[in-house]
Amino acid sequence: MSKFTIRRALAASFVALLPAVAVAATPFVFNGKSFADQRAYIESGARCSTAQPSQLEMLLSSAKEQSWVSEQRAQGRNVDSFPAAAIQIPTYFHVINKGAGLANGDIPDSQITAQMNVLNAAYAATPFQFVLVSTTRTTNTTWYTMTPGSAAETQAKNALRVGNAGTLNIYSANIGQGLLGWATFPSSYTAAPKSDGVVILYTSVPGGTAAPYNLGDTGTHEVGHWIGLYHTFQGGCTNTNDQVSDTPAEKSPAYGCPTGRDSCRTKAGKDPITNFMDYTDDACMNTFSAGQSTRMGQQYQQYRTVAN
Repeated sequence: MSKFTIRRALAASFVALLPAVAVAATPFVFNGKSFADQRAYIESGARCSTAQPSQLEMLLSSAKEQSWVSEQRAQGRNVDSFPAAAIQIPTYFHVINKGAGLANGDIPDSQITAQMNVLNAAYAATPFQFVLVSTTRTTNTTWYTMTPGSAAETQAKNALRVGNAGTLNIYSANIGQGLLGWATFPSSYTAAPKSDGVVILYTSVPGGTAAPYNLGDTGTHEVGHWIGLYHTFQGGCTNTNDQVSDTPAEKSPAYGCPTGRDSCRTKAGKDPITNFMDYTDDACMNTFSAGQSTRMGQQYQQYRTVAN
């Protein structure tokens, strides 16, 4: 055994005897709920509570959608490219509060206008433009802290939702469990039309206090689901991933703004951390890919152009 090998072995033995030094995590407190750090918050599922399909459900949906696209192309219909802002989506904003004043969730019209501006800026290169039709304000302490699938959510949507499959209903409230928001997918509309829509934490709108998620892109993210997008990390490093070919595969959700992150090293491209459908901070998000724009256009035509 060489002297170098002996020294390495002795050094390793010495290090093994040293007490472990723990790196303290930075606590992440969000909407009154404390997490060990931001990663723990992300892993809790609170960042986005939209119900995600299983791999089998995705395969079945994909087969149905590909069949529909093929049929449309065979009939000479364009389902692959759409002019920017070609589809105007009537939008109803429902402010659910527990009383008057911003502290009670009664966000002012100025913040609603700012949220609509953020949406339209984010979707400027896509076929969609969102037009605010009206705002409702409802004081209901039970609905105010609704959670996904709860009786409170069902009651609120049954009472407030308007329009058809192509109408966007956004509900703001002080949603419970430290959640930021959730949405329904286009394919879910036929089976549960009254459940359709987007729910967001009221402090996530521009000027809100839900830092680092207070620039309005929770709304952008959830509306992306509403028009048919999956998370960029859907399916991890698999070939199908999020059903969009130009968003690089991503093993797990990103948080903060980890420039250069590459969680799927055997796949082409760095993680799409600036994409609106990842979990990064609002200040890090600024992108929908061309493939996502095409998918949204197809999903909208297939599921949301039929008035019900």
